[in-house]
Amino acid sequence: MVVDHGRAHEAHRAGRSVPDAPARTTAPGGRRHVLPHHSGDALIVVAPSAGRAGATRPPVAAVLGALGVALVAAVAVAVTLGAVAIPLDRVLATLAGRGEPTESAIVLSLRLPRVLGAALVGAALAVAGTLLQGLLRNPLADPYVLGTSAGASVAGTVGLLVAGPLGYLVVPAFAFAGALGSTAFVWRVARVGAHVPIVSLLLAGVVLSAVAGSVVALLLVMSDRLQLRLAAVLGWLMGGVSVVSWEQLGVAAALVAVSVTLGLATASRLDALALGEDAAASLGVDVERLKRVILVASALLTATAVSLAGLVGFVGLVVPHAARLVVGPRHARLLPACALGGATFVVLADLLARVALAPAELPVGVISGLVGGPFFFALLWRQRDSYRL
Repeated sequence: MVVDHGRAHEAHRAGRSVPDAPARTTAPGGRRHVLPHHSGDALIVVAPSAGRAGATRPPVAAVLGALGVALVAAVAVAVTLGAVAIPLDRVLATLAGRGEPTESAIVLSLRLPRVLGAALVGAALAVAGTLLQGLLRNPLADPYVLGTSAGASVAGTVGLLVAGPLGYLVVPAFAFAGALGSTAFVWRVARVGAHVPIVSLLLAGVVLSAVAGSVVALLLVMSDRLQLRLAAVLGWLMGGVSVVSWEQLGVAAALVAVSVTLGLATASRLDALALGEDAAASLGVDVERLKRVILVASALLTATAVSLAGLVGFVGLVVPHAARLVVGPRHARLLPACALGGATFVVLADLLARVALAPAELPVGVISGLVGGPFFFALLWRQRDSYRL
């Protein structure tokens, strides 16, 4: 069977599903691309639309290579800059074990874990946004907008109350439960029959975020333990990258790697889902199982990001849209590009937050909000005809 991928992409951008129609048996222009699907013996064959010139886009390998170089460069710059500037050659000497004690302490204990944590946060949020947009077939889906991050922040705050020496494990576990529960709740509240209207989804996310903010404020007021750490907790909730230890960083990296792998495993099925649930099912996709996998993966990614940096908004909205312009809508290409692009975005945003008003330090959530907020309004205005009640 052949799926017109150009038709699926236009439907995804417009925030609607394509009416379920019989899959075509011939590809436009005679060009076909086969994406293996592991449900039985079915194959999902995706054909580019005849009017979309794939040759106008640069090779995917070149794009991913450029994004990788940009990420390495951003990390290098972020490690060298700060209250005390450390030249790159001294940073490399420190990594090789030949640095001075003061420089080694700054690089290995403060800056490098923080920068790598920012990269993980960006990759996690960008991939989570991409997965949710593919699942909901809507370009406005994002962990921050849908209230997933808010649910994770509430549960993460509760985790801070009970966290002991293993806090780097407790907080992500609580945040995961909160992210998964809030996503499932918003989905259930917004769903009307077999459809999830975007207006209902946005309203449910806004309400949940408001309730979550009130619950967090209540916890801060009532808990003596959190009041003692009020400044740190508020900074975390506003989106402050703060990696406590290399152990926490290692746990976060493992969780992100597992979640991204789950997302990549669903790439071809997400492409088919862009045609609608009925069309995807006719191609052999177990739609309900796919939903569960995507919800778990996106919740785990959001929980990991929240446990490291609190509420960092709009990364999962801005980065996937920018990546689609370069690599196209196919998730096998889009997910790696979003991971690299999101990591670079948050590393640079955290660097700007550190140096813009030095010696004062802005939360990275402020920078991402200033960039992502106007982008969200522009996207909503562009798609306004599709979201009328």
